Amino acid sequence: MVKTDYGRLLQNTNAAQVPMEGIREKKKRKTKRAILDAAIILFGETGYEQTSMAALASKAGIGKSTIYTYFATKREILIAFCEDELEYVYKEINEQANPDASLVDQLHTIFMAEFRFVTRNKEFGRLFLRESVFPKDLTVEHSHELDSRYIDLLFAIFDKCQQRGELRKDRELLFVAAQFYSLYLVTVSSWYSGRLQTEDDVAEGMRMLFEQAMEGLGPTTISYKEKTDYH
Repeated sequence: MVKTDYGRLLQNTNAAQVPMEGIREKKKRKTKRAILDAAIILFGETGYEQTSMAALASKAGIGKSTIYTYFATKREILIAFCEDELEYVYKEINEQANPDASLVDQLHTIFMAEFRFVTRNKEFGRLFLRESVFPKDLTVEHSHELDSRYIDLLFAIFDKCQQRGELRKDRELLFVAAQFYSLYLVTVSSWYSGRLQTEDDVAEGMRMLFEQAMEGLGPTTISYKEKTDYH
């Protein structure tokens, strides 16, 4: 009777499963990327509402039933873009941002990364910004989750800047984040309206707004209230 070495057989089976699982995961990532790339093109060309899931599947080169194993709705595709945006921003920070740089420099790196991500396709970027800033009911919960991750990223930077005396400690950090994000939106809006023509224009305009926010717009450090109370 031939004795079977079950331990060796199990080990060989497990070893064979690892590359197979790796291949499957790689294929899943490739298919998901194809769907997202198709969405960028079709949402930009024909509009979000006019684009069907069937059209997205066809553009991505997959069957209609397959697309639903990745995304149940078009809104889930938008959420995936939000997640991609965060990953892109984290990557830019790791590669470019200097944790010892000024707050303006760090925020400039983050928001310029966002600008480049969003405007890869101009029309899609317009839709993406609208849905990010004004999410509909079905995506509010997911938006809150993504907002929390985004805010945590900014808060870590703000906290360090407070510790080294660059940012006042009596400021509510959520409102600080909102202030800089609103300035980012103003800059992007100016690019869409044509007041800012190039990426360099956007970078320069954004930095100027951020520096003004840090320095304040008044000619002195005395607040308007203190000034009126004095008189």
